[in-house]
Amino acid sequence: MVEMDVLRWRWPEEHFAVVANLPFAHSSAILAHLLGNPEIELRRADLIVQWELAAKDTAVWPATLRSTYWRAWYELSIAGRIGRSAFTPTPGVDAAVLCVIRRRQPLVRVDDHRAYWRFLSDAFRGGRVCPGLSRIEIKRLAPTLGFAPTARPRDLDFRQWAELFAAARRSG
Repeated sequence: MVEMDVLRWRWPEEHFAVVANLPFAHSSAILAHLLGNPEIELRRADLIVQWELAAKDTAVWPATLRSTYWRAWYELSIAGRIGRSAFTPTPGVDAAVLCVIRRRQPLVRVDDHRAYWRFLSDAFRGGRVCPGLSRIEIKRLAPTLGFAPTARPRDLDFRQWAELFAAARRSG
């Protein structure tokens, strides 16, 4: 057994899986550490987390910066709900089993993950879909990708974001 701060843990260099009951107060930070770099060889994770966190990270709308980023490389889903009465001591909230499975075909190349993070961060921070593209380019791409030209970043799903990133890369 190894005891240490998971936020300082160095993930294995070979393929690995994680099964864990994450402390609710630190689940968000642990997920960011686990999923924040798609270069690590995580293949699957089955994690008990607070229900609201799992619901937010698996929701199609509204999109969040981090779940949009993670979903380029991982499929996120809720495998089940665990009532608070299943735990001792009883927490004030229900839990969920959050399943994370690495995509066979990523939506964004792993080598581009830093650029993709900057792309998404700029959009979500600025409140505008693809600040790197002109309004004319967005008007042209919007119907093809299935979003309104006036959409806000949270209105696009993870597949639309990946396609928009690819289009922005092609346009330079």
